Amino acid sequence: MKDLVDGPRRGLVWDAAAAGRILRFMPAMFTVTAGAKAGCPFEPLPWHMFSAGSLFGWKLESGRLRFRSAWIETGKGQAKSPFMGAIGLYMMGWHGIPRAEVYAIGWEKRTANILFTDAVSMCRSQIPDQDEGDTLESRGEVIIRGVLGNAWKIEHPESGSFFQALANTDANSGPRPALVAADEIHEFKSREPIDVWRRAIDKQAGDALFLMGTNTPASTQIVGTELSERYQKIAKGEYDDDESFAFIARVDEADRETIFDNEKAWVKSLPALGVTFPIENIRGAVNTARTSMADAMSVKRLYFGIPTGSVSFWIAEEAWSAVQSDGPIDLPALKKCLCWLALDLSMKNDLTALTAVWIDEFGHLWAKTWYWTTKDGLADRARSDNAPYERWAEEKHIEAVPGSVIDKTFVAMRVMQLVAEFNVQFLAFDVAGIADFISACEEIGFPVWRYEGKDKPEGRGLKLVPHAQGKRRMFEERQLTMPTSIERYEDRILSGGITIERNPITYMCAANTMVDTDGQGNRCFDKKRSRGRIDGNVTNAMAVGAALADFEAKKPQYQMIII
Repeated sequence: MKDLVDGPRRGLVWDAAAAGRILRFMPAMFTVTAGAKAGCPFEPLPWHMFSAGSLFGWKLESGRLRFRSAWIETGKGQAKSPFMGAIGLYMMGWHGIPRAEVYAIGWEKRTANILFTDAVSMCRSQIPDQDEGDTLESRGEVIIRGVLGNAWKIEHPESGSFFQALANTDANSGPRPALVAADEIHEFKSREPIDVWRRAIDKQAGDALFLMGTNTPASTQIVGTELSERYQKIAKGEYDDDESFAFIARVDEADRETIFDNEKAWVKSLPALGVTFPIENIRGAVNTARTSMADAMSVKRLYFGIPTGSVSFWIAEEAWSAVQSDGPIDLPALKKCLCWLALDLSMKNDLTALTAVWIDEFGHLWAKTWYWTTKDGLADRARSDNAPYERWAEEKHIEAVPGSVIDKTFVAMRVMQLVAEFNVQFLAFDVAGIADFISACEEIGFPVWRYEGKDKPEGRGLKLVPHAQGKRRMFEERQLTMPTSIERYEDRILSGGITIERNPITYMCAANTMVDTDGQGNRCFDKKRSRGRIDGNVTNAMAVGAALADFEAKKPQYQMIII
């Protein structure tokens, strides 16, 4: 509505006739092939109308479609896939693009086939208000390659166009897509295929659209989460992008705590509720979720658009999310605060993490983590870890250093800078690889010394204190141990007594973390069992544990003497 007022100044034109054409096309050509409305004309749902009308009604002054990408996110069962299949057929044969190439893609062929199968079914279904058995296939308007459920290509002979399903791994030389429809975006493990197809869309001179559909991704589904967050900002006007369209259906944050009991709010994330999606379906899922934490998290995300992580997220994810900063931490404001560092070195080229924790005058903790990896093999590690390291390096979330092994002098220089700028008390370290770090400090002329006990003489420079990594607690000489540090870390997160600088790598590390517990309830982070890199979560816990242990030890002690 705002664009109707100020869009013309940006070269945007609203074509109501073009919007109406796609909305008339769907019920005139297709019938619903499954569900409560099976056999009825494919009447667009209200959210279909808004989305399709926007995509085909908005144009540039040149006449080209305005939007080059579209993000559709709703709860499960809201007719996303049939809608995307119908859009694909329209772009293939009825939008007026000669030799149009339309592709349905997915991370696997299974997910690519979901919307493509819906398109095939619509081509084989009864055309509304026509003779019995009159279908697009029987008329010869389309040719379907493949038998029964094994169809793999739809052709439109009149325009020389086709619609084909491709998996992420399928080769396709030099595509010229009019439409790429990507379903189940939350299942993508890498953004690379999305970026490749988006570049192919960008090269097209005329109408071309990248249409993406998804349920609300889990926080551990990094590709879907990052794309969803971007399109949310576009929808809310935080990003100016006239070529990207977003329709996102989620319940409001205020609904989250009571969503199972608040049926009136369900339609916010389920726009087909009561039309093609029976309310009884979701009532059954909700009743099951009331008695199972695993089901509760899944139902909240998949049906109500409440972002959650994996069931085994190491701490309540809502609490973890709440302590992430909105932007960069104001480091100059922490100049006079006490500071502690924690270091977890990679053995070769994996991931090195350094966390700094400050405690302010009110006792609140502030945490920031720096990361390093190597440029060599970065793409391979990105694929194996399902993490977009290359893009994160470009966005300065991680530093990719030259070579095949992380040069520890990069880390030593950062530590030296922090010591020069802040009131650093000491650095807590995992013993693995610490000798290389000490050597790197010597190489750059930065004095450090390793603490070995209160009976040993102190050295010159930055104090290095070992932090045990296992489940064993050690009380002598206030040694730093992981069970105690994890407890202190969790307490601060759950109470909101810490702010952690937002970084997608830190979130990834937290989401990957698995906790190992012994019979006495002592816990440590388990790198071997974890789902991926957890280094940033380890250093966060170490730094918090070190800060609070040292701060408590330095508090003035008073002794009451009774006379």
